Order: sequence, then C-alpha cells, then structure tokens
Amino acid sequence: MVPGPNNAGDSASVQVETHHEDMIHDAQLDFHGKRLATASSDRTVKVFDVTPNGQYALVDTLRGHDGPVWQIAWAHPKFGGILASASYDGKVFVWRESPAPSQPAQSAQGYGYQAGPYGHQAQAGLGSWSKIKEHTLHNASVNSISWAPHELGPILACASSDGKVSVLTFNNDGTWDASLFVAHLIGCNAVSWAPATMPGSLIQPQSAALAPQAQNGQAGPGGVSSVRRFASGGCDGFVKIWGWRDDTKTWAEEEVLEGHTDWVRDVAWAPNIGMPKSYLASAGQDKQVFIHIQDRPGAPWTRTQLDPSTAAGATSTIPGQFADVVWRVSWSIAGQVLAVSGGDGVVTLWKESLKGSWECVSDVKA
Repeated sequence: MVPGPNNAGDSASVQVETHHEDMIHDAQLDFHGKRLATASSDRTVKVFDVTPNGQYALVDTLRGHDGPVWQIAWAHPKFGGILASASYDGKVFVWRESPAPSQPAQSAQGYGYQAGPYGHQAQAGLGSWSKIKEHTLHNASVNSISWAPHELGPILACASSDGKVSVLTFNNDGTWDASLFVAHLIGCNAVSWAPATMPGSLIQPQSAALAPQAQNGQAGPGGVSSVRRFASGGCDGFVKIWGWRDDTKTWAEEEVLEGHTDWVRDVAWAPNIGMPKSYLASAGQDKQVFIHIQDRPGAPWTRTQLDPSTAAGATSTIPGQFADVVWRVSWSIAGQVLAVSGGDGVVTLWKESLKGSWECVSDVKA
C-alpha cells in the first residue's frame, strides 16, 4: 500500500495492483508524488503514473536484472526522469525516461545534460524508459542505493554484501567516475546521505563552523557551506559515517556508532535546513531502533533507543525491542517524524517530545 489522497484531506492508504509475479521489496514515489516505482523478486521494476483521480496507471516495466531487485531510488527532478535500481545480481542500473515525441526535452540548466547520456530533460514526460548505466564493480548483492542531495550534483552511493560501498559521480561531459572502498568487512546493508547543508549554518556565521568536515565542504547557495557525508550500516552491527576529503580525493571514516547487537538493516539521516542538531536513525536485525544525535558539529554522538513497549496497543512487551526484525526507517520531509517498518507488517510513527524523549504517535497495520 502507498499513501494517497482522501476526501478529508488526510493521508490514506491506497492499494495498487502491480501485477508483479513475486514479492515486492521496495516502492518509491518520485519528488512530486506523480510517479510510483516498485521493485520485486520477479527481477523487474515497474513505473506507474499517478492520475489526477488518485489511480495508478502502469507506464513501463523495466527488465534486465538477473536476480531480485531490492531497492530503487529516484534522482531529483532537476536531473530529469532518472531512476536507479539495485539487485541481488550485484548490479546497479540507472534508467532514464525519454520524452514523448510530442514533448520536447528541456535542458537541465548548469549540468550540460543535453549532451550527456543521462537526465537531459528537466521535467519528465510520458515517454519510454531505457537503461543508460550498468554499474558492475560489486561482486555480491547490492542491497541499498541512495542519491546524494541535489545540491551536490548527481551522485549515487551503493552498498553491497561484498562489504564495499561505491560512489558514482556523473559528470557534465557525460562521463562517470566511480570510487570503491571497504566499509564493513562482512557486508553492507544500507546507505543514507547526510543533508548537504552544514549543521548550524542557519543560525551561526560560517567562520564559527566547528566540524572538521567543514574544511572539506564547498560553497552552496547563498554562500552557505555544504558537506559531502553519508552513513552506512553493516552486518558487523556498526553504523559508520563517511566524509569526503578534498585533499586526498577519498572517502574517510569519521565516526563509528555502536549500539546494535546484530546486523544493521537500515540507516536514515534526517533532513536538516541548517539547524545545529543532526539526527541519524538505524534499524537492526536485533529488533531495535536507535536515534543517534549530534547536538552540534564537532560534538560527540549520543544515542537514544525507541521503546515500542510503551506505545498504546503495543505488540512487544520487551522494553526497547520491536515485535519483529525492523527492516526500514524513514524520515518525514521536515525531519520531525520517523517511520519504522517491521517484519510484523506494522509501521509506527515516532516524534521527539519537548522533553527530548521519543514517543509513538501513530501506527499503521498492513
């Protein structure tokens, strides 16, 4: 089920008949909520158009993977109709939507895409989809993919069971750069980018930035410093934070966050518009969810554990543990609400109280 409008203006669940022939592993709406993509064990990705009356019409079925497709990710619309898919076959495909003949392509200003092999239209039309990149550097299942904040450009991070993370950077001239490094020795399950805006930049002068990563940032809109960072979660039970170093042109390990006693299944960095605090959520095979918090750049990370046993109608009676494995965590656009999805088919929504504790404010049962 996916979100959909209802007559009262509230959020509602809409059931979509995808016609996949096997289990669905991921479903993602694009930036504007006008397109839905689904990934399945049947080795395909399906793209649906959201009609004005809230219905979902199949646009295309993308084929080519040789194994289950675990995850999909939409690029920002400034880069055109671009979709990435990650599969058990160890490959990452990048797909582009070509505009319909009746809809001339618009160039995405500042990126030179009209001459390159990807994203040449600033607004997706109702054309056909084609594969424009096949990333094959990994030698095991690719479990997670994540596009960087659009301010940093078209950059895609990929996490694999081979223990490595790869970062694909798409250049103006149509070439592709790829960096590959070991992140978690026994496997990497998840990756999530930090906001591009330096924490605290909204309320303090740039000269007061304390974080070491600020030295490796770049000027963003309005002169606000931006930063390249992402988090990864692995089979070693650790969450690691990686930052780009301009001096060595490499990704360096900045932090190792502990707490989980089993595989980290997902990580999610909360959106931030420049406020001092950073929030990073992690979900584990150990049925636990942690919120890792950094009060200001350069400060040590602390963690707090969600306690589903205190929620109304709780299905778990063990403090700090959900009823089943927690597979996904996802933040709202404003970064104030965290959605937690477990193997028991229940999605719970969590919010931080004025006292700093985290409370379950709602739940949705599949």
